[in-house]
Amino acid sequence: MDHRLRRLRVESELEERRLDVLLVSHLPNIRYLSGFSGSSGVLLIAPREAVLITDGRYREQAKQEVQGARLKIVKQPLLTSAALWLNRRRSLRRIGVEPAHMTMADRAALSKALARGRSIVGAPPIVERLRMIKDGEEIGRIRAACGLGVKLFDTLISKLRPGISERRLAALLELAAREAGADEMSFPTIIASGERSALAHHRAGNAPIPSKGFVVSDFGVILAGYCSDMTRTVHLGRPTREARSAYEAVREAQQAAVELVKPGVRAAKVDQAARKLLYNRKLGKYFTHSTGHGVGLEIHEAPRLAARQEEVLQPGMVVTIEPGVYLPGKWGVRIEDTVVLTETGCDILTPCPKDLLTL
Repeated sequence: MDHRLRRLRVESELEERRLDVLLVSHLPNIRYLSGFSGSSGVLLIAPREAVLITDGRYREQAKQEVQGARLKIVKQPLLTSAALWLNRRRSLRRIGVEPAHMTMADRAALSKALARGRSIVGAPPIVERLRMIKDGEEIGRIRAACGLGVKLFDTLISKLRPGISERRLAALLELAAREAGADEMSFPTIIASGERSALAHHRAGNAPIPSKGFVVSDFGVILAGYCSDMTRTVHLGRPTREARSAYEAVREAQQAAVELVKPGVRAAKVDQAARKLLYNRKLGKYFTHSTGHGVGLEIHEAPRLAARQEEVLQPGMVVTIEPGVYLPGKWGVRIEDTVVLTETGCDILTPCPKDLLTL
């Protein structure tokens, strides 16, 4: 990956925003700009200079991973070390930080350690906006992660049976993911069965899966640092007419949103397409979350597909499309794909059947 080009783009943003340097503290942003995947570090980017500061635990790892930035191994707190580095460079006076990823305590510590005449400025989400547009290698990694996720769904179906606990089923899925080469899961696996399927973000619990009803499975894997995300809903036993009708409404809403995903379309329009169809089926009030979100180094990143989101979709963006309906005390249905924006539309990265599967 071209980490140098990414940093040059950051430098260009710094000049435009009248910042002398950017202190990057959010670990996914650090990885995006330098390749470093450790859990402790800060990255300083100034014109024609970049330095990654980390501690001795990551000496060898950083040597292998970091590209195009000088490496500094320190024993004292990272922000103190960053301040000392900045204090030796008199021209770096306006210091941009990531306000969404820096606590008040950390900002106070940095301010205390900086020499007089320096100012800390909350920078806009410069790196996050760059990360919205994936390059070819990133898309390849996400595609591979999604492909693994699709295969794991077959594993899940082969293990799914009445009486097995949600937690056990999730554990079997996660074991299969590890054995297939996943770094880890993108997020705690959601297995929600029966009445619990009406809980949009139910965590897999000890309750046994009932002999009849919907089972929502929402899961993803991380492969080579990049996430996948997909949801499928199946039904145990013969579904009622109401349940089948609701499932078909969600499937059609998801398809309507997918068909609208193309360059030049506002994010809010995609959300509106799914929501309108569900309202027409008298299910709109049961759709309680946004239609989708970006996926990449993090499972939730920009852009967000929701009402009043004015972001215009562009080629290279990777987003989920995941409408759902949740009827309290009864059941819930969600169908989710991850898609990548092309020049003319989108490609589905999770090509898994969406017709109602009954077991």
